[in-house]
Amino acid sequence: MSSKTALFVIAAAVLAFFYPNLFLWVRGDAQAFILGFIMLSMGMTLSAQDFKILLRRPFDIFIGACVQYTFMPLIAYAMVKFFDLPTGIAIGLLLVGTCPGGVSSNIMSYLANGDVAFSVGMTTASTLISPILTPLLMLVLSGESIEIDAVGMFKSILIVTLFPVIAGAVLNFLFAKKKAYMDAMQIMPAFSVLGLAFIVAGVTALCADKILTSGIAIFLLVALHNGLGYLSGYLMGVVLKMGIARRRTLAIEVGCQNAGLGTNLACRHFSAMPEAALATAVACVYHSISGTVLANIFAFCDRLKSSRKK
Repeated sequence: MSSKTALFVIAAAVLAFFYPNLFLWVRGDAQAFILGFIMLSMGMTLSAQDFKILLRRPFDIFIGACVQYTFMPLIAYAMVKFFDLPTGIAIGLLLVGTCPGGVSSNIMSYLANGDVAFSVGMTTASTLISPILTPLLMLVLSGESIEIDAVGMFKSILIVTLFPVIAGAVLNFLFAKKKAYMDAMQIMPAFSVLGLAFIVAGVTALCADKILTSGIAIFLLVALHNGLGYLSGYLMGVVLKMGIARRRTLAIEVGCQNAGLGTNLACRHFSAMPEAALATAVACVYHSISGTVLANIFAFCDRLKSSRKK
């Protein structure tokens, strides 16, 4: 996802803040349909080769998934306890931490000169196991302070994430060589960006009154959580003696979450706490921007190193 995409999402959020009535329809089933479409587009990019990666590199993928589903939830939990966060914001931050990797992380890994195959494998694996781990982690980490409908979350993730991804992969397997399908694939990313913008704008419209009171605090918390995720992923790559390309990919995969899924879960299961949805919506925008910036920094370091050798 390029910086222009992030700017487009920000523009949609600003428009929703000043004209909320334009986006109040993005809720409930409409929001779930949009997220399902985004995940369908992700599935349509998966080929048999991508699934072979999961079989050929099980150790790398396993380690990556363990780091993602350990560090990000625990960092979020530690921040909730350290800052003694209000329940709504705490739930939002925990949702961001327990969601799978973001769908744009593969592009960011490519821009960073990372290991793209590793990135695709991690995103695929974390998405496939998210119906189990996301509700389970939310139940463990926040079950004491608020009732968590783990079964309901499991069903929601199946409907808006796993089923669309599988359906997209099947479509790609059946029609990948068809010209009409290839033409459709050219415009799918643009519609996915539009869908993400609608999701963020919808939450902004619903939480417009909360942005002025809680927005800055939520932004700083999301930024800290995201930054610690990047750092944790990279350092674990160093500890595991991975090459530079894999370290970069692990950093991006761990730090960038599918906050769109978190937003849907917040709206559907924690509607009484609008701050939860606001936190996940802020993460949608911020992760897109920070991931792109980090990828560009990695690429700049490579260009700088290359120029010094000449």
